[in-house]
Amino acid sequence: MERADTHAKQQDLNTLTLPEFANFLRQSGYTGRLIDLARDEDLGEPTHDWTGELMFAPDDRSSVLMRSRETGIVAGLAFLNDLVDAFDGIGEIRWTAKVNDGDRVEPGTVLAEFSGNARALVALERTMLNLISRLSGIAARTNLFVQLVESTNTKICDTRKTTPGLRAFEKYAVRCGGGTTHRMGLYDAVLIKDNHLAGIEGKDLATKIESVAHKIDKEGTKLWFVQVEVDTLDQFKEVLRAKAGVVEIVLLDNMTTQQLSQAVKLRDESGSGILLEASGGVSHDTVAQIARTGVDRISIGGLTHQAQSLDIGLDSV
Repeated sequence: MERADTHAKQQDLNTLTLPEFANFLRQSGYTGRLIDLARDEDLGEPTHDWTGELMFAPDDRSSVLMRSRETGIVAGLAFLNDLVDAFDGIGEIRWTAKVNDGDRVEPGTVLAEFSGNARALVALERTMLNLISRLSGIAARTNLFVQLVESTNTKICDTRKTTPGLRAFEKYAVRCGGGTTHRMGLYDAVLIKDNHLAGIEGKDLATKIESVAHKIDKEGTKLWFVQVEVDTLDQFKEVLRAKAGVVEIVLLDNMTTQQLSQAVKLRDESGSGILLEASGGVSHDTVAQIARTGVDRISIGGLTHQAQSLDIGLDSV
């Protein structure tokens, strides 16, 4: 059944290609601020890489290759130019990417080639590798979950459980791994959770949800979606009673697979177009079984907060 939208919409970021998504994040200003901070915490003020300055003359040049040292999914190459530009005060660097974000790589795969000022290259090295390794690790972990549910129509979604300051990059990495972007933050969507609903029960739940929707419509606020979290089927039934189109997604929190299947059945029998999202305690061992209940989405905080960086290094040519 088609969902009836009742409020002004922000763009669905999942309709953007990876290059478009990277540009969207770049325009937000967050990625540039993070790169500048990472540079400054390494070079200090006034800026110095004493080792590089002592080992290389100002005009010395060198060439290096960025290689993956293990199997994984690449993420973050879209921001190489931003990283290089942040260090251009030291000296010129030229680079060429050899693979694309989202590509699967094996040990020894060359991700990019760099040449230029030797001092600039060694100053850039750690900041660049820290970021690309971190994002590639998130992409690889996301891709494992995506593969486990590939026989279903269920999407794997990220959450706000991200590293402070790194959210834009980490959500980009999830997309590189085949995952789906949830809201970027508190500012672009509504997610009514248990703490918002404390003390609200029974028929009052549907009434409260409709009143929230009315405020959104009255103020003309542009939102990506309105979502409500429930942890019981009784709560879910009350959400289904709300006016059609008020809620676009329901988060089914920490429910058993039996409860999830029942929620799907209730949704389908009601003719509602609400999307159902499962969350809580999702692991490699459980994600496929959860997907087979028929839920539309599974959100997993561990895509980001449990990811291990991919081993990537720079080798001199």
